[in-house]
Amino acid sequence: MTDVLPGHPKRSPNHPPDGVRTPNKTPAAPGPRFRRRGLPRRPRLLGRGARTPNYPAGLGSLIWLGIVGLPLYVLVTATFQTRDGYIDDGPLALPDHPTLANYRRVLRSDFLSYLLNTALVTAVCAAIVITLSVTVGYTIVRARSRASRRIFQIFLLGLAIPSQAVVIPVYLVITKLHLYDTLLAVILPTAAFSLPVSVLILVGTMRDIDEELYESMALDGASPTRVLLQLVVPLSRSGISTVGVMSALHAWNGFLFPLLLTQSKSNRLLTLGLYDYVGEFRVDTPALLTAVVLSILPIFLVYLFARRQLINGLMGMGGK
Repeated sequence: MTDVLPGHPKRSPNHPPDGVRTPNKTPAAPGPRFRRRGLPRRPRLLGRGARTPNYPAGLGSLIWLGIVGLPLYVLVTATFQTRDGYIDDGPLALPDHPTLANYRRVLRSDFLSYLLNTALVTAVCAAIVITLSVTVGYTIVRARSRASRRIFQIFLLGLAIPSQAVVIPVYLVITKLHLYDTLLAVILPTAAFSLPVSVLILVGTMRDIDEELYESMALDGASPTRVLLQLVVPLSRSGISTVGVMSALHAWNGFLFPLLLTQSKSNRLLTLGLYDYVGEFRVDTPALLTAVVLSILPIFLVYLFARRQLINGLMGMGGK
């Protein structure tokens, strides 16, 4: 037992010795809260995980949906109506007796030959644009000379020249080359006007590739062609996909060059083939809109499967 002096109370083992003050364990009153400048306020929650609804944005989305959806509704519903029913009921009415006669009529006409011509022009234009833009972009990025910078500036200058401004010179060149009324007469100028923006996209994509990768390939003794095929092309897939889709869209929807540089029905493209349903005194609107729907489907499927690469390439992430 421990000895206790008379007149002193018994202390507990945890009691501090004499002369030592114990800290005040009383909780302090909470002070005012200050929000750091530059930090956003936390959103107020209506419930568990719910945020304040944005009614103006929702209203704007509904308005935009109506603007976009109404023409599509008219386009699709008119293809299942007869010509007389479309005239009597109007474009906004649902068909009383849906029919596929318009699709059968369009497919039995020269629509398939127009489709094949357009697909051929589109594929060749996309191949030419991809091949030239990849090689030109690689040369501009790796050469780093005054000549390569001048070439890049010339391609950028092409962005400021609209195709409508050079229609007569293009027509004269095509006739001098004896290419008038051929598919090649449409392919060459269409690909030429797609090259400036394609080179611009691929130059930005290839500049995102790390310099150490180029140096490592050079130390291994790789030739410029091997570097292009084994390093640049795989790392630029998104940019190349973007160039391919954009050039294909430009060629598929082209109207000016097919109108001026072709004449015979055998070399007609889809954009000109729609005139088959427009007469001198009448217009078969359901058949015309059916041809429009069928002409949209192939290029829409291409865009549907390549939309992610297209967006990534346009955002400058092709080389990442």
